[in-house]
Amino acid sequence: MNFKKYLSEKFPSDYSIKYVPKDIVSGIIVALVSIPISMGYSQIAGLPMIYGLYGSLLPILLFGLITTSYDFIFGVDAAPAALTGGVLASLGIASGSQAAIDAVPVLTILVSLWLFLFYLLKAGRAVKYISIPVMGGFITGICLEIITIQIPKLFGGVAGSGEIIELLGHAVSEIHKFKPISFVLGISTIVIILVMKKFFPKIPMSIIMLVFGVILTTKFHIDKYGVALLPKPVSGFPMPKLLNINYEILPDLGFASLTIALVIMSETMLTSRANAIADGYDLNPNREVLAYSVANFSAAIFGCCPVNASVSRTSIVRQFGGHSQITSIVASISMALILIFCTDYISLMPVPVLTGIIVAALISACEFDLVVRLFKTSRQDFIIFISAMLGVLFFGTIYGVVIGVILSFFSVIRTAVSPPRTYVGIRPGHEGFYSLKIHEDARPIQGAVVYRFGGNLFFANVDRFVSDIEDAIDENTRVVIIYASGINNVDITAADRLIALNKSLAKRNILFFIAENDGIINDELIKYGAEELITSGVIQKDIDDVFEKIRIKTPYPLMSENPYHIPPSEKANQKKKPDDDSENDEAKK
Repeated sequence: MNFKKYLSEKFPSDYSIKYVPKDIVSGIIVALVSIPISMGYSQIAGLPMIYGLYGSLLPILLFGLITTSYDFIFGVDAAPAALTGGVLASLGIASGSQAAIDAVPVLTILVSLWLFLFYLLKAGRAVKYISIPVMGGFITGICLEIITIQIPKLFGGVAGSGEIIELLGHAVSEIHKFKPISFVLGISTIVIILVMKKFFPKIPMSIIMLVFGVILTTKFHIDKYGVALLPKPVSGFPMPKLLNINYEILPDLGFASLTIALVIMSETMLTSRANAIADGYDLNPNREVLAYSVANFSAAIFGCCPVNASVSRTSIVRQFGGHSQITSIVASISMALILIFCTDYISLMPVPVLTGIIVAALISACEFDLVVRLFKTSRQDFIIFISAMLGVLFFGTIYGVVIGVILSFFSVIRTAVSPPRTYVGIRPGHEGFYSLKIHEDARPIQGAVVYRFGGNLFFANVDRFVSDIEDAIDENTRVVIIYASGINNVDITAADRLIALNKSLAKRNILFFIAENDGIINDELIKYGAEELITSGVIQKDIDDVFEKIRIKTPYPLMSENPYHIPPSEKANQKKKPDDDSENDEAKK
């Protein structure tokens, strides 16, 4: 292995020694916060709580050594835990029973094998084609779902499982356990952390609140007032265990493990890639899937449930300035020390305070800024974001991704079918060609229709292309020029329609040219039998050549008015004209 390349995958290019203390502090915080998270989700998965701590030991270390993400954290988390608990329930296996302790690591090893198969098939690359609105909606949905899972623990109840309707129903059913002091502690923790993060982001409020909770227990004995504390786990380092395979349920576990593996790959890849994009680097998707497989294999060795991305713990790392996978290594070492020396202190931690720390981290991880931005700039992407989020909340992780991907696919089709397009003209005193719709002072050239089409031309949009040109032609039109810099591909249908359009215009004594394409589409026109467009001179290098060819010299004669400009105040009431390329309405040569 190229060691220099390996280090570049573990540390950002601007990493320096000053970041090491932040990585160490972040790792210690991750280990402390992992205690309630891991123990709670282990119970949801049908295992004794101690297995959650085991799942925060070797898996996070191996993931940190293999991953190409700088700061992402792996561990026992909501989605795989809930799915595992659901599998046990469907098989009639009691939660916490010996049968569950035997079945879960078999399920985990199967998940690891599926993930290794995905690695061999390079399936991780598919996530690159999922859009930012899908990623944002997915992450927000996951965060809101986990927050809903945690709500009962804020007031003295127990965490739920399932989708949003079941989770809300469970929260309501737990109201009878409501403890005012627990609720005050939990909500106060959330508010204090979020407010301090806004005004004093460098103060490690999660640790301060954790210490504060332990002080409340030791000095004021808040457990006597109904505040739940974490149970004391068994001390000592875990030992590997042999798999006890029940061949009767193996086929059921095999099918269920495929679903869990897909959830782990999609959820972890989406959230870690969103982090990487935010930090300006890219992941190696294949290495990521290998990291997921190895981490789950190590979880199975110690009897743990499947492990995956931890959005809440990653948010804490980013909040405290963690910059590298030193954080994961420190978190693993810290968990080992906790298991060996500090299990007595775990039982002093108030559940509402720990839950408040988790909820505050999840609120910070929600993409609320993105959804507001999308609402203001792109209603289409806003709908995709909301649909992916609701899909996760109401139907689960996989369905949320599927819904978002399907909507993104239709969005791509819609964009391809109706690309940016506009008539262009001259702005007196300016060089180049400008959108007639956007620029009030732009003027069409007399006798010419200059039409810019900003996408590939194919069977689904060629009718729109032709109809736009026909709509612009009048009795004074001498020439139609396609400003084709944005057309990089044509299909056989488009080639045939271009031939037909050329012949139709010729019958009306209107010249037809395609310019500014640099010959990109020539090979395709020849391939589809449209070489006559090349040999007859329809294809030209640039617009100046066209006007020179038809003997129209600069300064070009302009019309006195711009019939295409629509003032912003009137746009909503105007009949739809060709769409402008809002990204680049200035078609300069």
